[in-house]
Amino acid sequence: MKLLPLLFASLLLCTTFCLGQPKKTTDKDSVEVIYKQIDTTALKLEIHYPDGWRVTDRRPAILFFFGGGWNSGSREQFRPQAMYFTRLGLITVLADYRTKNKHQTTPFDAVSDARSAMRFLKEKGTEFGIDTSRIIASGGSAGAHLAAATAMLNRYDDPKDKTTISCKPAALVLFNPVIDNGPDGYGYERVGGQYPYFSPMHNIRAGVPPTLFMVGTADKLIPVATAQLYQQKIHSAGGRCDLILYDGQPHGFFNFDRKTKEYYYKTIAQTEQFLKSLGYL
Repeated sequence: MKLLPLLFASLLLCTTFCLGQPKKTTDKDSVEVIYKQIDTTALKLEIHYPDGWRVTDRRPAILFFFGGGWNSGSREQFRPQAMYFTRLGLITVLADYRTKNKHQTTPFDAVSDARSAMRFLKEKGTEFGIDTSRIIASGGSAGAHLAAATAMLNRYDDPKDKTTISCKPAALVLFNPVIDNGPDGYGYERVGGQYPYFSPMHNIRAGVPPTLFMVGTADKLIPVATAQLYQQKIHSAGGRCDLILYDGQPHGFFNFDRKTKEYYYKTIAQTEQFLKSLGYL
């Protein structure tokens, strides 16, 4: 990629976002920018550009949230997927958010951060060459819950957010997502009586974005029956939910593993097919 467009993009980012100057990562075709500041905690987005990217582009983007039970995790989890889809022409974004182990925060804080991250991209996206009407939210496990939360929940917004800006994505790509937080679901002991407002399963309504839901049949945290009910409810609301079951696979089967990459590539191929069906690739 030519140096001039990248320098121009960096100048734009610096002049339009007062929380800090974008910092280049080790990848010469990416920038790191703060999307939210809470006291001394700076939450960042790592934005990767495809070959041929120009600041005047309006490209679809995919925003990834890592998993870890709202307790731990890092942007590294979805770096392989991000790099793959960058090569296919998408702008890809890896998001920080607050976790219990690092920040002593709750799942509600994680949802607040996810919604802030999406709003930031909606508000500032054109400065990154993003088509803000075509931002996909994705993640794994609790990170997939956060992706769904940007689309389906109506609470837990940061009071500093511009709530006039919708945080609803154009599509969802969910890897073994935590979507039922009710009494029989995951995380109820932490969510408690808030589950009717926190659980994606309990907030399905007309207008849910097209969804790809991938889960292993041996997943002990996300039962197949839960996934099937979720799909049924979305269909009943008039939406699209493509449910893909992977026989015998446990929780986290989709992660990039240096020893065996079989299901990483299978889920990548399924995601590519789904995004092509929406016209994003």
